Amino acid sequence: MPSRLHFGDDDFLRCRFALSPVWETQEAVRTLKRRDRHGYHAPWLRRIRDAAAGLDLAPLWLLMPRRGHSPDWLVPPLLGPAVSFAEEIAAIRAADPEAARADTAASLACTPGAPDSPRGRAWLADPGRMVRELADALEEAWRVLVEPDWPRLRALLEADIAFHSRRLAEVGLGGLLPEIHARCGWQETTLTVQSGGEHERHLNGRGLVLMPSVFTWPDVISSFPPPWQPAVIYPARGVGGLWAEPAERTPEALVRLLGRNRAAVLAALDEPAGTTALAHRLRLAPSSVSAHLTVLRDAGLLTARRYGHQVLYERTPLGMALTSAG
Repeated sequence: MPSRLHFGDDDFLRCRFALSPVWETQEAVRTLKRRDRHGYHAPWLRRIRDAAAGLDLAPLWLLMPRRGHSPDWLVPPLLGPAVSFAEEIAAIRAADPEAARADTAASLACTPGAPDSPRGRAWLADPGRMVRELADALEEAWRVLVEPDWPRLRALLEADIAFHSRRLAEVGLGGLLPEIHARCGWQETTLTVQSGGEHERHLNGRGLVLMPSVFTWPDVISSFPPPWQPAVIYPARGVGGLWAEPAERTPEALVRLLGRNRAAVLAALDEPAGTTALAHRLRLAPSSVSAHLTVLRDAGLLTARRYGHQVLYERTPLGMALTSAG
């Protein structure tokens, strides 16, 4: 069943991109619960298995029914590409307890027996305590599951936004929206998203937020009722290679030409990335990676452009040809 988002003239001027550390944390928790979501994330799941075993994720899982409503108060407003986890978790902790109670009751009703379970009854009786407990659980999940890899995840998400921003300039919004996911369709002034529920919404000048996500794969999500900002959350480009370790051997021809570490930096740029993400991926010092990137850029093998708080590097056609030849 589709969601239909109807655009007015003002909405075309208010479309923007965002990312959300809290959203990624919740979807990482959901990935641990659902076997059908493992796929590309299997290497990550193997690596964090022991750390995840020490977490109590049952409170969060209780509000993640396989089908049905998840509480909207646990999804803070999508502020933009530079938002921090600290900003988002502060918004969750400031949620109105009574509104959170009604929203949580609707979610519990989607799981048989949940409203009458000891935890469900306790939450509905003391929503202020519920807000604190769930915020604490979410913060602990962030610390253990997502924060150690956040530089890598953020680099992938920002690279997706950079790519789709260029596509927006090339093909316009009507051309871009069907490209971000196979379940998105565009006709005249209506975006249709096959996302598992039927919703009809006129944007009425609020515009649309487009948000790439790592752990939302393979789904696309668009059902955010008022007063939340209309949004489409879709799998980021490059998720398939996200957890791949650096190749054991950089091509020797490239090593002889550039030196081992510089060649490894060039070979690692299959997707645009920043200094911190490359250093994390290659296990090199950020200062060393920065120096190699400068040399490669000066040689015409890379381009660099500022995006938000960091600079993203990507290969030029010459850099692509050189790595392919290697």
